[in-house]
Order: sequence, then C-alpha cells, then structure tokens
Amino acid sequence: MSNCNVSGGIPEEISNLTHLTTIILGGNKLNGSIPITLGKLQKLQGLGLGDNKLEGSIPDDICRLAELYRLELGGNKLYGSIPTCFGNLASLRILSLGSNKLTSIPLTFWNLKDILQLNFSSNFLTGPLPLEIGNLKVLIVIDFSMNNFSGVISTEIGGLKNLEYLFLGYNRLRGSIPDSFGDLISLKSLNLSNNNLSGAIPTSLEKLSYLEDLNLSFNKLEGEIPRGGSFANFSAESFEGNELLCGSPNLQVPPCKTSIHHTSWKNSLLLGIVLPLSTTLLIVVIWLILRYRQRGKQPSNDANMSLVATWRKFSYLELCRATDGFSENNLIGRGGFGSVYKARLGNGMEVAVKVFNLQCGRAFKSFDVECEMMKSIRHRNLIKVISSCSNEEFKALVLEYMPHGSLEKYLYSSNCILDIFQRLNIMIDVASALEYLHFGCSALVIHCDLKPSNVLLGDNMVAHLSDFGIAKLLIGEDQSMTQTQTLGTIGYMAPEYGREGRVSANGDVYSFGIMLMETFTGKKPTDEIFNGEMTLKHWVNELLPISTMEVVDANLLRQEDIHFAAKEQCVSFIFNLAMACTVESPEQRINAKEIVKKLLKIRDSLLRNVGGICIRQSNLN
Repeated sequence: MSNCNVSGGIPEEISNLTHLTTIILGGNKLNGSIPITLGKLQKLQGLGLGDNKLEGSIPDDICRLAELYRLELGGNKLYGSIPTCFGNLASLRILSLGSNKLTSIPLTFWNLKDILQLNFSSNFLTGPLPLEIGNLKVLIVIDFSMNNFSGVISTEIGGLKNLEYLFLGYNRLRGSIPDSFGDLISLKSLNLSNNNLSGAIPTSLEKLSYLEDLNLSFNKLEGEIPRGGSFANFSAESFEGNELLCGSPNLQVPPCKTSIHHTSWKNSLLLGIVLPLSTTLLIVVIWLILRYRQRGKQPSNDANMSLVATWRKFSYLELCRATDGFSENNLIGRGGFGSVYKARLGNGMEVAVKVFNLQCGRAFKSFDVECEMMKSIRHRNLIKVISSCSNEEFKALVLEYMPHGSLEKYLYSSNCILDIFQRLNIMIDVASALEYLHFGCSALVIHCDLKPSNVLLGDNMVAHLSDFGIAKLLIGEDQSMTQTQTLGTIGYMAPEYGREGRVSANGDVYSFGIMLMETFTGKKPTDEIFNGEMTLKHWVNELLPISTMEVVDANLLRQEDIHFAAKEQCVSFIFNLAMACTVESPEQRINAKEIVKKLLKIRDSLLRNVGGICIRQSNLN
C-alpha cells in the first residue's frame, strides 16, 4: 500500500495478521508512533514505513522480529537512540533510517556482521566514526552523510572489501583520508565532501579500478591531485573548494610547483632568452606610443570605450542598427535607470544592450558604478559585460545575452513552470555569485538590489546575477558596512537599509532570503495580501509551523506525488534557511558561504531521495 495517500495512525490490530511476511506502507501520510504490537508478527521479513510522518522513538519490540531482513523507517520524524537490541537482529541485511532525528548508535549495533546496506543519513548522529564499523565485512552501502560525526576517519574502513558506496559528506570529519581506502577494491562511489579533511589525497586511491564517482569538494586538502587510475575520468567538481590542491589545468586548480632543478632551468631560460626579447618588445611598444601621441588624437564619431571593453569596440551607430533603432520589438525590459534591448550584431552574434536613461540624473553614476564593478569581477553566475559605449549623449553596456530572460518572468508565467530542482539550482547559482562577491573578490562587493528580475537565466537555465548599478565596493577589512542615499527595491531591502541607508553583506543576505521565499511561495513581497504588519516574511513565519503546504507554491507540491514526503521536507528546509537569512539583527544572519553549503546539502538530500543514485529502495521486492 505504498504511495496510496493513506493517512492516520497504524492500527495496533495489525498484529492480528500473524502470517504476514512483508508490510509496505511507505510514501503515505501515516502519523503517530510505530505500534509496539508489530513485534507479534513473528514471520515478518520486510517492514517498509519510510517517507511518512511517524514520530516518537523506534520501539524495542521490533527486535522481536527474528526473521526481519529489510527495515525501512527513513523520512519520518523518529528521534532518540537506535535501540540497543538491534544488535540481535541476526537476519537483518538492509537498514534505512535516514532523514530522521536520531542521535546515537549503540555499540551493540556493530554485532550485525552480515548486514549489507546502512543508511543513517540526515540525522543528528555525533561523535567519531566507530572503530567497530570494520566488523561489518560484507557491507555494500554506507550512507552516514549529513550528520555531525567528528574526529578522524577510522583506517578500519579499509577492510571492507565488498563496499561499493561510501557516503560521509556533510559532517565534521577531520584529519587525512586514510591510505587504507586504497584497499576498498569494490568501491564505485566515494563522497567525503563538506568536511574538514586535510593533507594529501592518497595515491592509493589510484588502485580503485571500479571507482566511477568521487566527491572530495569543500575540504582542506592540499598537494597534487593523483593522475592514475580512475582519476583521469574525474572533473573539477570532484575537487572544488580545496584551495591548496594543484594539478592538471582541466581540474581548475593551479599547476604544481616543479622541482628545484626544473625551476633553475626555467630561470636560465628567462634570463637568457625571454628577458632580452621582452625588453626589445617593450622598447618597440614605447616607440609606437610616442609616435601615436605626436600625431595627436583624431576626432571620431564612435563612442569612447570604457576600460571594461574586453574584445572589440562598438559605435552608437552599430548598436542602433543591431537593435533596429532600439525598437520596442527588441525591448527585453525596463529598469530604474534605463532599458535593455536584444541586439544581433553584424556577425550574427546575439547580445543584450543596456541603455542608460540620461534624463535620470543618477543614471550617469549608475553607469560608472557598473563599469567599475564589472571590469574586475568574473564568475560563472555573474552576467558578463562584453563592452561599453559612452559619450556625452549616450551610455550603454553590451552584455552577454540570456535567452531565457529573468527568474521573475518564469515565476509568474502560466506557460512554463519551474520545478523544485530548477528553482533550487537557480538559488544555488545566485548564492554562489553572492559568495564570490562577499568572499572571493579583492574588495567586498555589496549588490544592494537582489531580486528575481535581476537574476537572468542562460543556457541550461544557469542563473546569472545582473544589474550592479547601485552596488557598493568596500575596500579594507574594517569597512564591512557603509551608508548610501540610493535605496534598493521595496520589499527586498533589509530593515537597516530601508530605515538608515546602511548597506552591508548582511543586507544582501536578507534580500536573498526574501527572494528565496518568493521563489518557493510564488508570491511577491509586494503582493496585495501583504499590508501593514503582515509581510511575506511574517506570513511564512506564521504559517510554516502549521503546514508547509500553507505557504509553498501549489505547483511544487502535490499530495499524490510519490516523492511528496521528500519534497515537502526539502521545501521545509528551504523556508527555514530563508528565515535564518532574514532575522532582524544583521549580525545574527548567516553568511553567503553558509547559505551555499546549506543549499547544496538540501539538494544532495533531495537527489538521494528522488533523483540521484537510489540507495534506499522505496519498495520491498
């Protein structure tokens, strides 16, 4: 009876069905506690109660089911410790307790020497990984991700020769990756991401000939990335977020430092050949510059180009032709300081042209600010400025064209509805751009106007943050906050920004939180239902404890969806994150780095439960 929309509690009278060998009730709306009378079903081999709303602790009575082979209780609200008596379930082979609120594993549990699959992900388990895990010699799957495990990884895990999937991501593990991992000869997938692991990646991993998926991202690993074995097949995503790694350029890491002998040879080459050639070239360039200056500057009808130009110059005439005279048919959108047009250049390339409205006094400053910002920042989730065009009567930026328009357009379109994965990926893209602006630039960049209309969607629906017309560049570690008289958009501004004109990275986080709420509720902060004290933030805060369904966009969650429970939990986590972004005190808000980590964690959980490698099977076959 899985995924049948069954609600209510599990009746105690189920124990009367004494000949049952399998119960499958996963993916429903069952609530209350697990009845202790289940312990009377002595012939039970499979019990599937996953993805419901069951609460309370796991009853010891389940340990009376001597023939139990598979137990699935994941995706509920169970809390407390795993019962001590689980160590007596000698027939148990598959155990899934993920996405609950469990806090500890008893030592007796490691007596289950014949167990094949363990899923304890997304709980509140703490402490070091137990050494006794090495006793479970026939294990095929371990998923301990998204808990609070700490300490070093036991070398005992290397003795699990049959292990194919090992997931330890999103914990607080430290120390090095044990060399003994090279003994996991059956391993197909390894995820150690988002921990505090340090040291080098052991070259023993090159021996793992079956390894297909590797994720070591966002740790503190250092040294050269191995090149042999399966490492030739891994992409940069496997290693991102480890700033001290080096290796092949296609992994987006710096090259490793060469030996002293090699460095000496390069120095000789530099002194003997390159330096004289460079000196000669420099003399020629200086001579050409001096000769050009003697000729004097010739008047030109072309607009002067800003330093932001990166590949070619444009005249007003070219941009006028490319947009059909800035025709309304090519108008993409209008903003406070101007309009954006779609343009087709002479070579057929499509671009966007942002024309500033010079009738607005602040447009001059907005143009200068955007040029200043965009010439020095580069990120895959920031809109790319190709060039600019500027004279006394006309100012424009030539931008990368985004074929899918803005996030705002999609959120309120009846023709094309973004699903939960698309919205989550877009928010991860925006958060990544924000993390770069706040932590990845030489100076702190405050966007000041985060909202869906400033999030543009390119190929494959990759999001790009745009419009830096009122952004602020803060130089110096002590300049974490500044003041401005230029206000952002009503509904998205942080309280301190709207009241006092104080802008900071914390203010951007607040705006992101509001946009996160809007993206998953489908309601603008300026919606007519919000007035007086009732704001989008207060509305979500009041209704979320009652039910996620009260606030989520109706297009995202449907009761009949077989993955309803997993998606509902995902959306609940997202709204809780949005509330953490929008707390009243700026100092108490989380930062962009934490936002990215939490969103990635939410996405990983959703992929595991809905669309990723299926570790926990939803049916008991």
